[in-house]
Amino acid sequence: MRSIWNGAISFGLVSIPIKLVNATESHSVSFRQIHTEDGGRIRYRKVCELEDREVTQAEIGKAYEDADGSMIPITDEDLSHLPIPTARTIEIVAFVPEERIDPLQMGSAYYLAASGAPAAKPYTLLREALKRSNRVAIAKFALRGRERLGMLRVVGDAIAMHSLLWPDEVRAPEGVAPDAGVTVRDQELDLADALMDTLGEIDLDDLHDEYQEALEEVIAAKSAGEAPPEAREEERPGKVLDLMAALESSVRAARESRGGEEPGPAEEAEVRPLPRAQKSSRRAPKETGGKKSTSAAAKKTAAKKAAPKKSTAAAGKSTAKSAQPAKKATAGSTAKKTAGRSAAAKSTAKTPAKKTASRKRSA
Repeated sequence: MRSIWNGAISFGLVSIPIKLVNATESHSVSFRQIHTEDGGRIRYRKVCELEDREVTQAEIGKAYEDADGSMIPITDEDLSHLPIPTARTIEIVAFVPEERIDPLQMGSAYYLAASGAPAAKPYTLLREALKRSNRVAIAKFALRGRERLGMLRVVGDAIAMHSLLWPDEVRAPEGVAPDAGVTVRDQELDLADALMDTLGEIDLDDLHDEYQEALEEVIAAKSAGEAPPEAREEERPGKVLDLMAALESSVRAARESRGGEEPGPAEEAEVRPLPRAQKSSRRAPKETGGKKSTSAAAKKTAAKKAAPKKSTAAAGKSTAKSAQPAKKATAGSTAKKTAGRSAAAKSTAKTPAKKTASRKRSA
């Protein structure tokens, strides 16, 4: 890895020569600007205003613009002789627990590589001291024309440094939180806990940039003269005004996406269902009434020709007996219409008739 800064770590009276290298890299796809009419490349040229000509990078320097518009040249030699100890040194000023550092302050990350064999022993000493103390080092250093604050910590067998914002560069969160007083119920917290337990943990190494992958597919398709892939239409949930309903739906969706996995006994949270509208209590009388009207209709048409089937159904619902009495009732209704049948059939028909009469009295 190419170094972007060379200097030393000042650890008390110990000096550790190091090289500063970037710890992160960008994989984003870069675009060029073109003229939309003919596809010509758009370029920015650096032109001297006095000579009206393009100049090379070697001819370009730094300057500070004064209030009256005049330019004050600042050379690299001027910057290297700044009257501060951090011009070429990462000066450790304190050791603190890592939780003392607000993540809002953390910026770019760098690796500190030992520069040469003489730096190996003091580099290892600082690394092991940080490990054993479970603390991080707070340091000051100068980079790209300004003094910065840094945090040194151990990553594997290397020492990493995060640039930190100065405390006065972090804004206070005033006016960000809701102004109105909001009360959260225990039931809502229970559902939020259940949702967190269902989502569970994830290995950060499994996450990847889907936007970049889709962008690369579009570029590959267009370079091959093919139509770019169409965007997938994803279902957008409807606007849910009830927070409890939204949480319940989120828990169900999370469990379905995880293959219907349920949280373990130790992680399972109590989920209390929302109170439903009293529709079920209204349905019960309607269903009961429906049964009564059906039974009454069956009783009224018991003497008709199609009565055997209805009276059988009514008898089966009210008495919950077996199919044998239903057959007897059918035989009895048939016996009323056939006068020439035997007395045994008539006696069989009298019994259901008495039962039907007793049902009418009980109704």
